[in-house]
Amino acid sequence: MSGRISIAFQTDKALSAYGVLAEQVEAYGFDGVSVYNDMLYQPAWLPLLEIARSTRRVRLGPAAVNPFTCHPITIAGQIAQIDEASQGRAYLGLARGGWLDFVGLDPTRPVNALREAFTCIAHLLQGNIDPLPGEVFPLAGGDTLRWPLHRRQIPFLLGSWGAKTIGACVEFVDEIKIGGSANPDLLPHYRRIVDAAKASRGCRRDIGLVLGAVTVVDKDGRAARELARREVALYVPIVADLDPTLQIDPDLLARLNAAAQRYDFVAAGSLISDELLRKFAFAGTPEDVAGQVNEALALGAGRVELGTPHGLDEEEGLRLLGECVLPAIYT
Repeated sequence: MSGRISIAFQTDKALSAYGVLAEQVEAYGFDGVSVYNDMLYQPAWLPLLEIARSTRRVRLGPAAVNPFTCHPITIAGQIAQIDEASQGRAYLGLARGGWLDFVGLDPTRPVNALREAFTCIAHLLQGNIDPLPGEVFPLAGGDTLRWPLHRRQIPFLLGSWGAKTIGACVEFVDEIKIGGSANPDLLPHYRRIVDAAKASRGCRRDIGLVLGAVTVVDKDGRAARELARREVALYVPIVADLDPTLQIDPDLLARLNAAAQRYDFVAAGSLISDELLRKFAFAGTPEDVAGQVNEALALGAGRVELGTPHGLDEEEGLRLLGECVLPAIYT
């Protein structure tokens, strides 16, 4: 999938807002628009439909859907409709997903399930009526999606930090997203993992690495970093455990986790230094953010995704990203 710099939106807005925001993103020259599909927020599909109808060029898709709260047959149908509405600009992101315990879900075979979900969705999109064996998502065969599809192949993205999951899904995906991180040191590490997985599967397809994280840009860099600290405080303890290149004092991590668990994000954010923040967010002045993005691209990012909330005010943040940051990125 083409596209070097994309914008990602949280689904917490009025439905009418997504098309307007996406038009703004496209006009600035960004390559893509992603929509999160996080638990307890709006499902990504209707926002994506609004974005598809309001744009003409950008790639768009969910980053990412999990196959445990949305069955692959439903995912296949939804992404096929988004692809039709966008005239072939859609991509599909799948991930294990977070907060599944909220609905009493504890997948016992998540790696196998993700592989089977990709297999099942591809099988349906291709119009294959053969039976599809599987432990988690089998298809009995004899039928398939019952309407003409715009495309039979849609680019797939895997959101994952796990080498086992990457190894299981590598032959299906065009991109792998390391979500919740702005740490460029991860890119050489994951390139080695992907290359090893490709070799073990005999896979020759090109697979891009995507780095995506909270983004806050403002002319007042200090204010931007303060908001970014509060935005990342909830998941810093989680992501820190996943990042093998990161060294954090265990006592600091314990205090961060305790503050986050009691939803005291001001206290948690106060524990995050500027240096540590750079590992979890693209934040600061336009010059600061452009420097971070350029570093990620130089170290092997195929795409950088600039996530919510974008600025102290979202519309102004998008303006600064489009008018000041994007022209300073070495593409």
